[in-house]
Amino acid sequence: MAIDDVPVSGEGIKLGQFLKLANLVESGGEAKQVLADGLVQVNGEPEDRRGRHLVAGDVVQFGTASARVGAEG
Repeated sequence: MAIDDVPVSGEGIKLGQFLKLANLVESGGEAKQVLADGLVQVNGEPEDRRGRHLVAGDVVQFGTASARVGAEG
C-alpha cells in the first residue's frame, strides 16, 4: 500500500484538519463521523479524537488510503 507524504507547516496538525488536508475526507463533518465510527488509525492504532496532535512521521489510515505527516520544505 502506498503512503502519501502530506507536508504540514509548523509544529504539527490536528487529526481532523489532517484528514481534510490529505484528502482522506471532504469535510470536517465527515472527519468527525469517521472518527466517531472508529474507522481511522494513527500509527496502526485506532483513534477517535479529532483534536489528536500529529507530528512529522505520523501515519494516518482511513479505509484503504494512508497519508504520512511530512515536514514542510
